[in-house]
Amino acid sequence: MSGFGFAALALVVVAGLAGPLLAAAPALRIPVVVGEVFAGLVLGRTGFGVLDADDRTFALLANIGFALVMFVVGTHVPIRQMAKATIPVGVARALLVGLPATGLAVLLARFFHTGNAAVYAVLMASSSAAIALPIIQGLRLNGTATGLIRDVTAQIAIADSACVVLLPLAINPPRAAAAALGALAVGVSAVALYAVLKYAVNRGTRQKLHRYSEDNHVALELRISLLVLFTLCAVAIATQVSIMLAGFAIGLVVNAVGEPRRLARQLFGITEGFFAPLFFVWLGASLQVGELVQHPAFLGLGVALGLGAVLAHSIVRLLGQPLVLAGLASAQLGVPVAAATLGTESHLLAPGEPSALILGALITIAVASISGRIAPRTLQAGASPA
Repeated sequence: MSGFGFAALALVVVAGLAGPLLAAAPALRIPVVVGEVFAGLVLGRTGFGVLDADDRTFALLANIGFALVMFVVGTHVPIRQMAKATIPVGVARALLVGLPATGLAVLLARFFHTGNAAVYAVLMASSSAAIALPIIQGLRLNGTATGLIRDVTAQIAIADSACVVLLPLAINPPRAAAAALGALAVGVSAVALYAVLKYAVNRGTRQKLHRYSEDNHVALELRISLLVLFTLCAVAIATQVSIMLAGFAIGLVVNAVGEPRRLARQLFGITEGFFAPLFFVWLGASLQVGELVQHPAFLGLGVALGLGAVLAHSIVRLLGQPLVLAGLASAQLGVPVAAATLGTESHLLAPGEPSALILGALITIAVASISGRIAPRTLQAGASPA
């Protein structure tokens, strides 16, 4: 399809519907993102080549979607709900997972001759709040299981946040110093934004803005949020770090201050209704799974990364965490997607390696989905953690 006009846009929207349709099958329970990526694979480089992932308009819209996805992921991190007692537990567990993840990453990088041990370590140690937390919230457990859920939630939030920051440093080691400075610039901007928003909340300015916006139907909060998001994305690009970090930082700031329900609904509408499926369809279209056939070793790499992540997170069983919660904590999404996107755009990964990263992520999502099914039977309300 030449150019990216309304015909291509309509096709992308139709392709994005594959996610909800597959997820609606009760026997399958496939996460929405899997169907969207699969639709992109069929229509992109791997399949019929109808969608051109290199089209500048398509890529720009996808980047907007990526920033919004990470924004929403940041708002899902339960910063305000985490008690002070759970934070040290979450940090300790995240660090514990990092040890086997690092060891496995070194072995995989040597075995597959890629030299990307740092990237693999960050991937296998990461968790996805966007995937795991909705599953956990749907468990509706009580009794002694509440403490287990609280601790694993803190672990997921801390691992997700830390790995988002570490990925830009790990994916291109020669530029780690520059990436660190860029991440610092984004972080300082986010802290300044938090101070401004907190001041506005304390002075009552935000409440007045909220009432005016709601009474006059002008969505000022959404407009301002998008303005800040795009501005911080521009800072990220200027300092040569991923817009992933910018989106995630804004999400954390809004979350820490307190996200109004109206803004949450508006963000959900534009992100999940259009930009997120567009991004995941673009991601699928940009991957060339045929390279896994040409380089079958990377097929093994993808499987090893997925299973390695599950194995690394299972070590927390030594601290009494049930294996079903380890399966939920092993879910990956934002970090491997960012690694594949950055690696593809910057030509930092070998042909077939981005597809291997996504394959590994899909394996962890499948494990998390299965863990979510069996968790209510395993974690009986009031049952012993053992």
